[in-house]
Amino acid sequence: MPAGVMIPARNMPSMIGVNGNVGGFGSTSGLALGQPNMMEGHEFHHLDMTHNTSEGDMTRIRDEEFDSTNTKSGSENQEGASGDDQDPRPKKKRYHRHTQHQIQEMEAFFKECPHPDDKQRKELSRELGLEPLQVKFWFQNKRTQMKTQHERHENTQLRNENEKLRADNMRYREALSNASCPNCGGPTAIGEMSFDEHHLRLENTRLREEIDRISAIAARYVGKPVVNYPVLSPPMPPRPVDLGVGNFGGQPGLGGDIYEAGDLLRSISAPTEADKPMIIELAVAAMEELIRMAQMDEPLWMNSLDGIDAVLNEDEYIRIFPHGIGPKPTGFKCEASRETAVVIMNHINLVEYLMDVNQWSTLFSGIVSRALTLEVLSTGVAGNYNGALQVMTAEFQLPTPLVPTRESYYVRYCKQHADGTWAVVDVSLDSIRPGPAARCRRRPSGCLIQEMPNGYSKVTWVEHVEVDDRGVHNLYKHLVSSGHAFGAKRWVATLNRQCERLASAMATNIPAGDAGVITNQEGRKSMMKLAERMVISFCAGVSASTAHTWTTLSGTGADDVRVMTRKSVDDPGRPPGIVLSAATSFWLPVPPKRVFDFLRDENTRNEWDILSNGGVVQEMAHIANGRDTGNSVSLIRVNSANSSQSNMLILQESCTDQTASFVIYAPVDIVAMNVVLNGGDPDYVALLPSGFAIFPDGTAAHGVGMEESGSTGGSLLTVAFQILVDSVPTAKLSLGSVATVNNLIACTVERIKASLSCESA
Repeated sequence: MPAGVMIPARNMPSMIGVNGNVGGFGSTSGLALGQPNMMEGHEFHHLDMTHNTSEGDMTRIRDEEFDSTNTKSGSENQEGASGDDQDPRPKKKRYHRHTQHQIQEMEAFFKECPHPDDKQRKELSRELGLEPLQVKFWFQNKRTQMKTQHERHENTQLRNENEKLRADNMRYREALSNASCPNCGGPTAIGEMSFDEHHLRLENTRLREEIDRISAIAARYVGKPVVNYPVLSPPMPPRPVDLGVGNFGGQPGLGGDIYEAGDLLRSISAPTEADKPMIIELAVAAMEELIRMAQMDEPLWMNSLDGIDAVLNEDEYIRIFPHGIGPKPTGFKCEASRETAVVIMNHINLVEYLMDVNQWSTLFSGIVSRALTLEVLSTGVAGNYNGALQVMTAEFQLPTPLVPTRESYYVRYCKQHADGTWAVVDVSLDSIRPGPAARCRRRPSGCLIQEMPNGYSKVTWVEHVEVDDRGVHNLYKHLVSSGHAFGAKRWVATLNRQCERLASAMATNIPAGDAGVITNQEGRKSMMKLAERMVISFCAGVSASTAHTWTTLSGTGADDVRVMTRKSVDDPGRPPGIVLSAATSFWLPVPPKRVFDFLRDENTRNEWDILSNGGVVQEMAHIANGRDTGNSVSLIRVNSANSSQSNMLILQESCTDQTASFVIYAPVDIVAMNVVLNGGDPDYVALLPSGFAIFPDGTAAHGVGMEESGSTGGSLLTVAFQILVDSVPTAKLSLGSVATVNNLIACTVERIKASLSCESA
């Protein structure tokens, strides 16, 4: 039947009950029982009219409606006729209304429990004098009534919201009908656009707003607008560079341990969302400052007294760049330098080396002891690093235990400018979120890279830091203050030397006439890769870094020798057991080149190398690494003078530039080296490198003598050894082993001094 239509009782005798009798039931339960299809699915539609009436009124209305259909049946007080009555009309029943007390009690119970069980219904019916079915149907109807009221309320709310949305829609339609194109000024036709075109227009608008926002930030910060700022992209992993020489960074056995964060840098987390707009603002301003610092001359940059170096005029700097990362902290010193050179690497590969943290750390392994990318804010656009932004931490070192490392938390930003020049800039983020007691702040520092013919690049490097150098030993004060320890000259010299090394690794036209020259391309790559890991491991065990698992031992009996120990377990690049490292630094009144040539020459090795035991030293093979003859990787054999001892094979790399020189070596297994020379994997060759780091004393360039020597043009030499003292990692270290290593390094130092006519008084 249609919902909501009431049928008189005389027309539906079969629906009143099984026996046609509903005696004693109230009107509510009688209606529910007589019309079960109206209860199914909560379709009790005829109750809609009672939405705002009380329970008693609703019952009264139902009874009146029921009785009105039976006016022809006689008096309302008539009891039902007997079963013998043959009157064909249905017998009229008296439907008793619930009393006010019954209704109040059931409503109170409904508030506590809308779904009573059989036991509760029986108990309630007994208390109120009703049948359990009466109670059951009353609760069913009450639930339906409450649901209907709730739905009506929701419908009213939805209807109001729909009207509001319809009004907003009409307003937007009217606005769109009057819209004009921001580019041409003509009318727009949104309805006629394809979905892709509409999406592209929205994306273009978003990008334009992003450019305008960042340009406005830069304008406030540096005083003039910045145009053509690259749009930022979602973070993506850094892209590796393949120059045909293998992966030179961040893989197991290749100095991967130097990228582990120490206690200080581990405490710095990635930037928050609230920090990112300020980081972008700082990076844009730093890029503008770097370009001007690289291109301007006097009065910002003044010539030094010797006319060799450029010196920053700090007063002029503050006048030109009044903002930045804030004033110089109390007790900090300013170190600023600029250097230009042409290097043998194309500009695209050079940018990728600088923006990949692992390759950058490996390229500058003598300066960067560890580095970590905390978050990539942008990977750039158009498939390159144009617009790339990275939040990083790094630790910068001088290979000596007497100069503390410098830790920095900064953002690195790369941009390609209109003339094709690339720029990469770093700037500290301590002003945005100060870290734990930073002793070094990087003001805008980095490099400009210009493309040159034949795969070369012109690099202009600016290094500008503020540092607390009170922890530097007096022996290195002049070198550090001159800027040659951490300044632009050292960065550029290292870059130039490493570019030559990479070019040598890729060389294919190796002449076969020279004896000892390795011509096998795969063998050259493997041997150079092994030597590179040896250099990284050496630097890791020399500098005063907190990133490595070395421990300084007390009670060594020598204040100028630092002895450290580590346990090597499951490391294919190191022999298992307990390894001792000893390092010391001292001054020699001999030019650095003379010291370097003396230490790298196999003919003079017996004068200082105690472990060669007076045997005959012979170079078996070598690989040239650059224009300077001192840059090479060599394989040296020591023929023991004692026939009872076996011969020893040594891998050695020597490298030099105008700021630093290294001679690093390690004994290697003959069988393993044969595998490497045939192009095998060098990562599983166990190495314990020892060697020397040679620096100018910082006085020759300025003509200032050191008080300790009264001479100029000397060298600062660091000697370091790594020796396996026990092949069992769980063994206890004995003081005798420490004394043996101390004696070894002391004897080596004395032999070097004696051979260079520098015996101490």
